[in-house]
Amino acid sequence: MIPALLTIFILGYLLIASEHVLHINKAVFALIMCGLLWSVYALMGHDPNLSADMVEALGDTCEIVVFLIGAMTIVELIDRYGGFHIIVENLHASNKRKLMWVLAFVAFFLSSVLDNMTTTIIMVMMLRRLLSNQKERWIFACVIVLAANAGGAWSPIGDITTIMLWMKNYVSSVDLIVNLLLPSLVSVVVPVALASRMIPATAVEPLNEHDTRVGYQLSEHHKGLSVLILVCGVAGLLFVPVFKATTHLAPYMGIMMSLGMLWLLTELLVRHYKLDGKMEGRVSQVVKSIDMSTILFFLGILMAVSALSQAGILGELAAWLNSTFHDVYIINVIIGVLSSIVDNVPLVAACMNMYPVASDAVIAASADPSYTALFVEDGLFWHLLTFCAGVGGSLLIIGSAAGVVAMGIEKIPFMWYVKRITLLAFAGYLCGIVMIWLETLFITI
Repeated sequence: MIPALLTIFILGYLLIASEHVLHINKAVFALIMCGLLWSVYALMGHDPNLSADMVEALGDTCEIVVFLIGAMTIVELIDRYGGFHIIVENLHASNKRKLMWVLAFVAFFLSSVLDNMTTTIIMVMMLRRLLSNQKERWIFACVIVLAANAGGAWSPIGDITTIMLWMKNYVSSVDLIVNLLLPSLVSVVVPVALASRMIPATAVEPLNEHDTRVGYQLSEHHKGLSVLILVCGVAGLLFVPVFKATTHLAPYMGIMMSLGMLWLLTELLVRHYKLDGKMEGRVSQVVKSIDMSTILFFLGILMAVSALSQAGILGELAAWLNSTFHDVYIINVIIGVLSSIVDNVPLVAACMNMYPVASDAVIAASADPSYTALFVEDGLFWHLLTFCAGVGGSLLIIGSAAGVVAMGIEKIPFMWYVKRITLLAFAGYLCGIVMIWLETLFITI
């Protein structure tokens, strides 16, 4: 049974990683792989509690899926009302090198509230209003990818992997921010300092105003509405960690409350201002525009990983890594490099199933208590995993959703990225890990 499951998973993984070559959405392969894995396990595993196990796995997965649907709808609503255009209008720099730093920091902090993929879409599309030279746009777009991936690593709602770890109480909001903000910032500053030398220190071009998107048109005529929805949308996203910390309920309940309040607000605004019907400013219309294929991909891949966990494969893999390396830095550096080749979502999901959060009883019964203690909630292992899986995806342009999006919008060649950006990203990646080590060393002194 195990060889069959591994074969299906590896083939499915290869097909998912080849999405940009095959031009077939990766959700297709994730869903097929999920169905095949559970079918093989049902036919060959002889698990008497299979139905209950599937329901439990689906429940855990759907918590994340529902959260993503709510968050993606709020982000799409902000864009529909021109909220992001307000940010674009207020970006100022005296030359292109300074503009790169401005965009990098905006992407870094914006992706901590939104997500790295959405941030990259917004900012790479914005580049066409700022730069006319394609090669310069490629460099800027790559810097945005690096900054967006790093920005998503230190926030509980900044990346799907941090959302997964945070929702399942592997990490907490405050400790994640405190421990990873500086390393994530270092992982951006180092490559941006190097990449800025590739750009001439010439004056920034005037904005290209030829953009017919609804959001831009609305923000010109109803700027107050754009600001209102931007502020309320961001506040709704920031409310979720506070809601979880206060009520101890799952985050998806908080995001549903935020979405409901925004829905009520936009209904009242559409009626009061008699907004053009073509704008479709109601949530009932906006929800049709969210990327459902991404939602289905997460559903398929998380359920597929659950099948491997149920079969005991991930537990055996964790035992092998522990016995072979027995060092959380080495294990996570490897995971980070792997995340540049394959999607970081299944990698993190696999680690969550491989390494449950260690309790006091588990630590006391362990043969190596000091090592096992690194796997407690907010332990070093989980912070390293969050950082390495998020930032490591920048090593290759296909290693993250943000990179794939930028590659598609600007047609950035794979080998061009490898030759010019990979080493810069790797330098930032290593410097960030060193910063985590220094922070840990400082705490233990």
